[in-house]
Amino acid sequence: MAAVLPATACGHDDRTSYSISAEYNESQRTLTAQCAVNYVNDGADTDCIEFNLYGNAYRKGALYRPVADELTSQTYYQGTSYGDMQINAVDGCESWEVCGEDENILRTQLGHTLKSGQSVQITIDYTLTLAVANHRTGVAEHAVNLGNFYPQACVRADEGFYECVYYSDGDPFLSDCADYEVEITLPAGYAAATSGKLVSESGNTHLYTLQNARDFAMVLSDEFKTATTDAGGTEVTYYYYDDEGAEGKLAAAGDSLAFFEEKFGEYIYPTFAVVQTGISAGGMEYPALAMINGELENSEAVYAIVHETAHQWWYAMAGSNQIENAWQDEGLAEYSALCFFEAHPDYGYTREGLLEAAKQSYRAYYTVYNQIFGNADTTMNRHLKDFVSDYEYVNIAYNKGVIMFDMLRQSLGDERFFEGLKDYFKASCGKIASPEDLMAAFRGTGVDTDGFFESFTEGKVVI
Repeated sequence: MAAVLPATACGHDDRTSYSISAEYNESQRTLTAQCAVNYVNDGADTDCIEFNLYGNAYRKGALYRPVADELTSQTYYQGTSYGDMQINAVDGCESWEVCGEDENILRTQLGHTLKSGQSVQITIDYTLTLAVANHRTGVAEHAVNLGNFYPQACVRADEGFYECVYYSDGDPFLSDCADYEVEITLPAGYAAATSGKLVSESGNTHLYTLQNARDFAMVLSDEFKTATTDAGGTEVTYYYYDDEGAEGKLAAAGDSLAFFEEKFGEYIYPTFAVVQTGISAGGMEYPALAMINGELENSEAVYAIVHETAHQWWYAMAGSNQIENAWQDEGLAEYSALCFFEAHPDYGYTREGLLEAAKQSYRAYYTVYNQIFGNADTTMNRHLKDFVSDYEYVNIAYNKGVIMFDMLRQSLGDERFFEGLKDYFKASCGKIASPEDLMAAFRGTGVDTDGFFESFTEGKVVI
């Protein structure tokens, strides 16, 4: 059964905040940090607080591998490597333990009841050791990726805290919006691309801030060059180490940011960083930051940039449960990219070409999985652990999502379709939206689309 999340989660000004002070040691591949969390209880009364420890997914002996089998060799480019997140001390609570299904949870016992609306400060000293890996969190070939690098408070659900297990398919993260103050001390010669806005620096120590964001990420490198532009008042910077087409990538980021802002609603962060780095997927989204695979060909990299920029609306600002309803952000981001390229044919992609590619890939998946399993599972509201492979995940969350949203657009017409998405974004910005919230937005345009969505998500429609 899907977890029931509060409809107003993180949609208010009284948010949890993180103050992180960290130092990266290049030779030891470690980030030594202190994370002070002013936790605001927006759920029922509780005597404990739980935090996701995503860094522990990389440790030796983990129950779940953080990397899909088909991506292992390109991810671990120097061979097998491990990392972990070691909790050294916790202040502000009576006791604490590392627990969870896969040592993925830090549980702090407060020693008193924290009532709804009250806050408490928990300070966590920890050491993150990085695997040598082209992955979200790891030492890549030209940069250090610091996605999901700190203990992050679990979302509250009706049945308690929502604990995230690090599955290899999809994005196994769920988080409320919070405010961030992050100080990072870098090795000599290094620069940082981050989710936040730089507010001060002293020597190799830099301080960044970010408000109303569901994550904070950084990428460090001693090879970065930069190119910067302005997109509707947002400072857009492309960080790269080897790219003769850097200006084109920067243009794609700026153009798509402006397009999505016009189509869906205001971009709320002051900066946007697009970062060339080592990552085994095409890219990875974080609020105000997108990691882009440095090995992609020029046109592939442009596509990845546009897709990850779309995620600033569908994930970063308008959140959803991407563990249980991955199509809700991935399908929308993929279809939003199609809409951008449709309006910007000079980038070399067409609506017809992208739609046909999605259909061909989905039909090939359906045929192959029918032959293997006798009956391909085409349901979309599915937990990440229930996908057989990354191939199945991509075809259900991305390609079927594209097909679904295009059919919806053709049925409603452009005016109602984009009105529905604007309403969905406005109602969901800063929150965790359910599929029902998405359906309600289109219902608000005067058309009942519930049956349409259910036919796709429940696997009834034949494509």
